[in-house]
Amino acid sequence: MKGLALLAAASAATAHTIFVQLEADGVTNPVSYGIRDPSYDGPITDVSSNDVACNGGPNPTTPSGDIITVTAGSTVKAIWRHTLTSGADDVMEASHKGPTLAYLKKVDDALSDTGIGGGWFKIQEDGYNNGQWGTSTVISNGGEHSIEIPACIPEGQYLLRAEMIALHAAGSTAGAQLYMECAQINVVGGSGSVPSDTVSFPGAYSATDPGILINIYSMTPSSTYEIPGPEKFTC
Repeated sequence: MKGLALLAAASAATAHTIFVQLEADGVTNPVSYGIRDPSYDGPITDVSSNDVACNGGPNPTTPSGDIITVTAGSTVKAIWRHTLTSGADDVMEASHKGPTLAYLKKVDDALSDTGIGGGWFKIQEDGYNNGQWGTSTVISNGGEHSIEIPACIPEGQYLLRAEMIALHAAGSTAGAQLYMECAQINVVGGSGSVPSDTVSFPGAYSATDPGILINIYSMTPSSTYEIPGPEKFTC
């Protein structure tokens, strides 16, 4: 039993992940540039906590004084790693499967806005398709999480919230492991208006949502999975 416990602990330790870099407009920015990164790579499991907005709490984030310019209509890549110093071969434990998601929030000042509260709209999601999870796709792509920035949003500063959810222990309440960080961006070249149908973090997810409280081990390749959160915004 002791050996099994140690093995489980080792597996859990390798499961963690951090959104460490943002590739935008052909430039891969340095680690933690423009991103509120923690030094610890642990998950948030309480979806009612303020920490679910941009991380924090048990994983104190390091403020970044940088803002990354992003062109509306372009595809950026959130780059995930097990730790701040890991390579592309160490993204997250492969057995920790679940969806990937991304949200935007229009803010007056991306450097100081906490992200807590309303104004968030979903711009990317990848759940479960023919036996393949979104997190597995990111791992197989060396940690690259592709996110299209809508062309029809107004210029200005935003928080970009990239997220991966691990569902290996989600069969019980608070078993889902949420990993997220917020990048500070300035969108240029856009036109239109901010979506009126937005959600709040915390608030967008419930502990009993079918995409949060789920036994993934009973699923087959033909099973359907309900991705948590609102419908994805499209122009």
